[in-house]
Formats: sequence, structure tokens, C-alpha cells
Amino acid sequence: MTLEPTSAAIIQLAWARRLGLDDDAFATAASRLATSAADPGDIANRITRADDSARTLVFLRLFGVSALVGPQWALDAAASIPDTELAQHVTLLTITRSHGGHGLGSSALFFADDLPLQQPSEELTVSHGNPEAISLESLCPPDDVNEVGLQGLSHRFTIMHPEDEQPTPVACGAYAEWEGILANMGVLVAPPWRRRGLGTLAASIAAHEALASGLTLQWKADVSNTGALAMARSLGFATGGLHASVLLS
Repeated sequence: MTLEPTSAAIIQLAWARRLGLDDDAFATAASRLATSAADPGDIANRITRADDSARTLVFLRLFGVSALVGPQWALDAAASIPDTELAQHVTLLTITRSHGGHGLGSSALFFADDLPLQQPSEELTVSHGNPEAISLESLCPPDDVNEVGLQGLSHRFTIMHPEDEQPTPVACGAYAEWEGILANMGVLVAPPWRRRGLGTLAASIAAHEALASGLTLQWKADVSNTGALAMARSLGFATGGLHASVLLS
């Protein structure tokens, strides 16, 4: 699916506020690029903000416009590095090695302002409670739990297995509100229940709850997580950019 032009502007606004930039920072840069012959990857077109108290260095590529936010020494080190290299997590690690930089990874960004509704083949019990989400996390590998971060996603919709005497959580779709604009989504599925469409269904449930609340959907997936990337595309999300960051000591 494709995004409405107004949705792209809303997403840019949310990320500008998230990064501490002026509200129109991305829109202004995009407009400048549209009316010039400049290369979209030209370093001169990169939005930067120095924050010497920052504990992270963040590179964002959003709808063709890039931004870099972090301490001034990091901005100086990156001043001659093109966007194509900054988008690679290893480049950020190299820049920050002397300051104890360690990886937070690189994520592909997907967005949607509408999605087809996924219909379950049978009646489902969906829990909104935190204990069920915690129970689901206990059934999953720690790496999956850390990547999805259900505990940081305040709106949770956990599908319970209906046949057990003691219902068992099998999948959870969840989201957190960003800047009152975006629903940043995540999905976790218990290993024995994967490849059955439950992750897609849980994601659809959470997505439509967020859409009903007037939010635009955002899906962040590690660039190496082929399953999460495929799920975003299968749900109907549109590619929007890339986010890479490192934590500083």
C-alpha cells in the first residue's frame, strides 16, 4: 500500500520532535531537495543537531532526507562521510569507538495509514493485560524479547490459545504512542506457534486499534530480521527509511 502525502508529513513531524529538531526540519529539507538539482545523498543536505549531553548517536534516513543527532565531536567525525556509509551500523561504531560506542543496531522503517483487516478463522480470546504479555515473553528467546520490547509498548493485544484449560499466550501485537502521532509497533510470537499466521493476526489487531485512535502506524525491524521485514511487507506497510544508532559510554 502507498501512503497519503499528508501521512508522510505527519511522520516527518513526529520524527523531528523525537530528535529534538524544528517541527518543519524534514519538510524544509525535502522541499529544498525537490526544487534543486542536488543529490539527495549530498552531505550538505543532511540535517544535524549537536547535543553534547546525548547518550546516543542517531542517524535517520526518512523519505529521502537524512538527519544525524549526537555530540558535536561525532558530527565533526561524520562531516565528510556520505549517507550511504553512515547508514551502515559499522560506520557509527567506528566513529564512536574511542567514546565507548556500542551497538543498538540498524532498523528498516515501514509506515502505514491504512491496512487490510485480517480476519481470524475462528473465535479468539484477546487479552489486554500485562501478565499475559510477560508470560509470553517467558516462552520466547531473550534476543526476540529484547528486540520487540513489549514492556515498552503500553498497548498490548495478546492472543490466548483457546483449547487449554489454562489459556496460554501465543502471540502479542502491541504499540506505543510516539509524540501523540505514531503508533510504534511490535509483535512477539511463541516459538511453537510461529509460521501459522498468528503474528500477522496479532499485528493486524494492534494496528487497527491504533488506526482507530487516529495514529499513523510505524514498524521498525532490524535489517537482519528477515521474518519481521517480510511480515511488515505482507501486512501492507510501505518502506519509509532507515534508523541506526549507537549507545555512548
